[in-house]
Amino acid sequence: MRAPMLWDIFCRVIDNHGDLGVCWRLARDLAARGDEARLWIDEPSALAWMAPDRPAAIDVRAWPEGDVLEQPGDIVIEAFGCELPPAFAARMAARQQPARWINLEYLSAEDYVERSHGLASPQFSGPGAGLTKHFFYPGFTPRTGGLLREPGLLERIAGFDGTAWLAERGWSPLPGERVVSLFAYANAALPALLDALGNEPTLLLACPGPLQAQVHERPGLRTIALPYLAQDDYDRLLWACDLNFVRGEDSFVRAQWAGKPFVWHIYPQHDDAHHAKLEAFMARAELPASWRAVWRGWNGLTPLPASLTGLDEAAEQAPRWRAQLAAQPDLLTQLQGFLGVSS
Repeated sequence: MRAPMLWDIFCRVIDNHGDLGVCWRLARDLAARGDEARLWIDEPSALAWMAPDRPAAIDVRAWPEGDVLEQPGDIVIEAFGCELPPAFAARMAARQQPARWINLEYLSAEDYVERSHGLASPQFSGPGAGLTKHFFYPGFTPRTGGLLREPGLLERIAGFDGTAWLAERGWSPLPGERVVSLFAYANAALPALLDALGNEPTLLLACPGPLQAQVHERPGLRTIALPYLAQDDYDRLLWACDLNFVRGEDSFVRAQWAGKPFVWHIYPQHDDAHHAKLEAFMARAELPASWRAVWRGWNGLTPLPASLTGLDEAAEQAPRWRAQLAAQPDLLTQLQGFLGVSS
């Protein structure tokens, strides 16, 4: 067993909570494996509901506007290209043993990820001159950095009683109702989705967000507006539902570990670059053709089908895909191995 290491994780909240969600999961996984983490964040307010229970080994700090007095940690994570504060980068370079510098990139199933994963970027000028930044790409294949997955996660899912968990919270379905969770960006296809869900008796659990106030009951569809959930409870929600609608990156990954059919609302980009990213994942995961039509419809590429065709096939595909992902080492294990600091 080696001595605990100190990791600095820098994160900027752009316009949603996904970046912070990923960084908090990484920090918590580090703490659970015996290391310490400082999370430098420009907008920490969401942690009040996302992470009400905080390990002592995680220190949440405000994003530094100027210099900081603290010595940089052993490893510095620049999450999603957020650009380190110049004074902090200078302190990294000035350490007797320079800090290791990792740019943790966004998740994608596109082919460029395998080509770019692990690439080095020597810093020849600027405050970090003399350091080398490495690009670490999460992904879905053995030639990428994998996905965040805490030790024992799949065993906890296997032993989870979703029916009892929903009942404890007053969210139980009526006899014959399927349970669906909804977490999404603003989406013009919502009325069509509600109609499609109402074709069979459905309890829709709507998470906070731009769509929650627009969800209304109709024949065949009963709805409950959920409060903000801590990460662990949101994960349990995904495990308890028959179908999950998720968005962004963090909930997207957690839906895959849940092993239930899901539909991903990818973050929309003004140049429609997200269309290629969506298609790349559907191909990589070998989603059934009929289920891809639902994904395309929910993401505005085509009209949403009037019924959720392909759901039964998706329910068979989801656990197979999870098993394929679980055969690869998790992201933190791979990151530690890449840095040569395995626990």
